[in-house]
Amino acid sequence: MPPDKAGIIPRLYPSTGSPVNPTPAVNTLRPSACPGLLRIVQALDGGICRIKLAGGSISAAQAHAVADAAQAYAGGVIEATNRANLQIRGIGAEQEALIAMLLAAGLGPSNAAGDDVRNLMLSPSAGIDPQMGFDTRPLAAQILATLQNHTRFHELSAKFAIQLDGGEALAMLEHHHDLWLSAFIRNGQTLLAFGLAGCPGLDAPVAAVPLEQGHALMVAVLEAFLDLATPEQTRMRHLAVDNLLSRLSLPLLPVEGFQRPASGALLHLGSYPQPQKNQFYVAAVAPLGRLDPLMLKGAAQLASEYGDGTLRFTPWQGVLLPNIERPGTVTERLAQLGFLCSIDQPLARMIACTGSSGCGKGLADTKADAVQLAALQPGVEVHLSGCPRSCAAAHTAPATLLAVSPGHYDLYFRDAAQPGFGRLHARTLSIEAAGALLRARPRSNTDD
Repeated sequence: MPPDKAGIIPRLYPSTGSPVNPTPAVNTLRPSACPGLLRIVQALDGGICRIKLAGGSISAAQAHAVADAAQAYAGGVIEATNRANLQIRGIGAEQEALIAMLLAAGLGPSNAAGDDVRNLMLSPSAGIDPQMGFDTRPLAAQILATLQNHTRFHELSAKFAIQLDGGEALAMLEHHHDLWLSAFIRNGQTLLAFGLAGCPGLDAPVAAVPLEQGHALMVAVLEAFLDLATPEQTRMRHLAVDNLLSRLSLPLLPVEGFQRPASGALLHLGSYPQPQKNQFYVAAVAPLGRLDPLMLKGAAQLASEYGDGTLRFTPWQGVLLPNIERPGTVTERLAQLGFLCSIDQPLARMIACTGSSGCGKGLADTKADAVQLAALQPGVEVHLSGCPRSCAAAHTAPATLLAVSPGHYDLYFRDAAQPGFGRLHARTLSIEAAGALLRARPRSNTDD
């Protein structure tokens, strides 16, 4: 919400029934480039409201509320983000009514000043993954409560993020987090390895703690970060790791034996068995991360009719329905709603930011260009970015098209030795030329 609109919070926030003192909420809401539920940020296509979901999970009733809010007070565009949250775009003048509807559905923070810092990523299959080392959800709830209600943590950047990895087969292991924790077992004991400014799929942990010390570790690391960081040092990567570790009073364990198994890269599409008897989860992708109200309501109806009445959004900009007994039926119905349910659909391997149709920094209409590129069947995961900020992808894709002008892009291939998007391969390509280059290139060269 722009600063001049912050005054609506005292009247709206208590509608949740939470015992919140409205005056401190106003004083602690910070200007930020990042949208939140209580702060609408303007873009070319209207306001953006970001709804942060605990562990990516939302009830069917809450999903209906999001769909109704998007339909009534915005342009009907709902986005699944790469941090497993939801965004409503195109919000008009009735911001207060939209926020009130979402708060009434229980989608707000427990503390208004804590909205920005609810940045905790779990596996979408937490608690239902056959490979999991432990169910991360109870610890996640404890961490989220502390982030929202420990006043000092409200000083953290709205981009400061934590990942809790329970060892699931379905896990996003390439998104960098300021603090990540990853489960492993040594001598029959479940431990949490942890790292700073990285991710369990690419980086080595610095130490480990017993599972029961996970919450205390999180508190200690964040307190140490805030003790050391200057106002300009907003992310963990800005600090020296050794300086921070020396401030931790917890006894730290060595990380011998830690090896994070690779995740099942394609487990975010299709249906897969859960450890619970005769239960499956069904996962699909929203085309280019976008849903309309009918798609969201339809998925919510399927969750109620065939599952447990909950949906989980995923870092692959899709949705997962847990505890399903008839996965074939649900998959078919999701496809009818417009979701992508198979990796064989080229658009399921496309990532694209908002682009010039909704963002003032976008140099090309990336969404439309991605649809055109998918029709050319490039055969590889491709990220189309309207500018160097890379808002749509928190990891480096095998191939990236970086817009330089309407309909034209520079092509990069992922290269571990190169920062950013990777190695520049060709400049100022049309979509047709890019599609031809991608089809001609062996997949092994772009998926290394």
